[in-house]
Amino acid sequence: MTLEETITKLNQMKLFAMARSLQERLGRVDHQDLGVEEMISLVIDDEWLDRENRKLTRRLKKARFKVPATLEAIDYQLHRVGLVKTKILDLSTLGWVFRHQNLLVIGPTGIGKSFIAQAFGYHACQKGLAVHYARLTQLLHQLHLARADGTYGKRLSYLLKYDLLILDDWGVSSLDSQESKDLLEVIEDRHEIKSTIVTTQLSTKHWHEFIGNETIADAICDRLVHNAHRIEMKGESVRKLKGIDPEKTNKKEEKA
Repeated sequence: MTLEETITKLNQMKLFAMARSLQERLGRVDHQDLGVEEMISLVIDDEWLDRENRKLTRRLKKARFKVPATLEAIDYQLHRVGLVKTKILDLSTLGWVFRHQNLLVIGPTGIGKSFIAQAFGYHACQKGLAVHYARLTQLLHQLHLARADGTYGKRLSYLLKYDLLILDDWGVSSLDSQESKDLLEVIEDRHEIKSTIVTTQLSTKHWHEFIGNETIADAICDRLVHNAHRIEMKGESVRKLKGIDPEKTNKKEEKA
């Protein structure tokens, strides 16, 4: 079988990266002394890496992150009280996700809560986990629309597929009766089955006021807070410290 025939068959079997790798590596001067086993190992590694990268790209697309964020880009020089590198490194093992626990990221506006939450989400995607990011108001609006068009149950099932759900801007505005019930449905479904990250300006002692219904608030707090890890930060706005125009923060990448 000629090389051209081999390349054609690899492409027909959809081993596109392997076909490209074989063609490229056979033409490289520094590969001329490689044995058959070494060459096979290299082209298989190239195919595997290409597939893993494509899977990561699909996971990131489904996650719908608002900003590109990584744990490595967290800036510990901004003197945010409560942001401890050793704790971030400990949480980066994602043991809490595999144990179906939650993470609360608490602090004043602009301090970098959303960035940190999405950085953990990106890291989880890299580890092969399914992640979804949404602002809480956006998620509740989607559930409202789903209830109206008869796809409410389907929407809840869709959210449950994600290993990690990130609910950003928790507590920005008070919930009405239906919204508190919808939120309980989401949290109840995920309790001890999947993990959730919440970013909020509100201390947990004020969550009852935000949720409104005392009984529902008790149920949500019991399921979300009792097994949660916490990152509680204090300090000035990152955007203020860096002199960033708040109107432009969604248009460019920034460190948090």
